[in-house]
Amino acid sequence: MTIVSLIVIGFLIIIDQVSKIWAVAALGNGNDILLWKNVFHLAYIENRGAAFGMLEGKKWFLIIMTIVVLIGMIVYLKKIPNNKSGTWAKFSFVLIISGAIGNLIDRVFLGYVRDFLYFRLIDFPVFNLADSFVVVGVMVLLVVILFGEIEKPHQIEE
Repeated sequence: MTIVSLIVIGFLIIIDQVSKIWAVAALGNGNDILLWKNVFHLAYIENRGAAFGMLEGKKWFLIIMTIVVLIGMIVYLKKIPNNKSGTWAKFSFVLIISGAIGNLIDRVFLGYVRDFLYFRLIDFPVFNLADSFVVVGVMVLLVVILFGEIEKPHQIEE
């Protein structure tokens, strides 16, 4: 992992944690902020599960699975080639790793994840910046897998 990747990961984790600290202070007492009435609100909740509240109460399972996935991603990250698709794949890994660590910090130290972004229009589950990093990272990785060339092309010998 390059120093730039580590700096970006650290920066994204800090942004995530600062936003969560702000959310607790500003929204913690049920003081929702309506940014766009009935469409997008800031509303603080404590999520004791995974995405969409699944696996609620399975804190240690989620912690262990996150650590296993993080180790796998870090090991695989070193094997991604330095071509155009590889650069995008590495970028997606940086986003996913940042989001996973951001939520892992909450889960380990608080026992829950602090969520505060709420698309009320579609009643989407409340989420946070770390969740957004993971989702965007997965979407970028999906595009790379479907349309990119991760492996270096084999040269045809004549």
